[in-house]
Amino acid sequence: MPDLFNYLNYRHFLKDYYRGEKEKKGSRFSFRNFSRQAGLSSPNFLQLVMEGKRNLGPDGIRGFIKALHLNKEESVFFENLVHFNQATSDEERNSCYQKLSTSRRYREIRKIEKDYFVYYSRWYYPAVRELVLLPDFREDPEWIAKRLFPTITAHQAKTAIELLLELSFLKRDASGRLIQSERNIATDREVASLAVSNFHREMIRKAAESIEKTPRDRRDISSLTLALSREKFEEAKRRIQDFRRELNVLMSEEGKLDTVYQINFQIFNLSEVPWPSP
Repeated sequence: MPDLFNYLNYRHFLKDYYRGEKEKKGSRFSFRNFSRQAGLSSPNFLQLVMEGKRNLGPDGIRGFIKALHLNKEESVFFENLVHFNQATSDEERNSCYQKLSTSRRYREIRKIEKDYFVYYSRWYYPAVRELVLLPDFREDPEWIAKRLFPTITAHQAKTAIELLLELSFLKRDASGRLIQSERNIATDREVASLAVSNFHREMIRKAAESIEKTPRDRRDISSLTLALSREKFEEAKRRIQDFRRELNVLMSEEGKLDTVYQINFQIFNLSEVPWPSP
């Protein structure tokens, strides 16, 4: 059976489990067999769950745990994983993810995903990571705390540096100066989706605060309100994505750095959308 702790989507786990059992047992394993072992009346319930057409409730979770022959640790992880994937809000997903991350096996196998989740949990972690690129950067918590806007505490700055080193998002060069380990970072889609959503919400709040706190000559906040077709909406998304990539490359080539900026892009509906979500 595939290792459950390698998954952050229980439906993907079930699909791999089903393929493995089919290859091993052939006709002796079927959706009907699984439902019988799980104590479920629907003969193709496993298939419906795998395809995302049905969710698992408490009885279904207990039945699947029984049919999958999961031990105690796996059972707890599977239940939390189901709740994580079926959560209807980021607040609920965050709560479920915290429970998932308490699993020792998960921390051992998927440490990198947990690291990225922590990295995006505070707005100033990425900001401090970018701050080290400035030529006048000083590895001094007091200097870092005062250089960020809005300011943070020296303790928060010290914790940020320690965390970034621990996560290997920062490292030291031959002279001992802090530098970035990699210019760009990425992670598992399930964790990235949640962690980046948390990060975006925080940065959108910061953007709103900047209207009052930042002089106009030091910011640019503008918007458009347009009626769009689905085709024009997709084109707008593509152009924003292309521009974001181009801007990232262009700005990364700049040699004389003196300030860390946050650049946000948003496009969202102000009326009901007539087409289904993908």
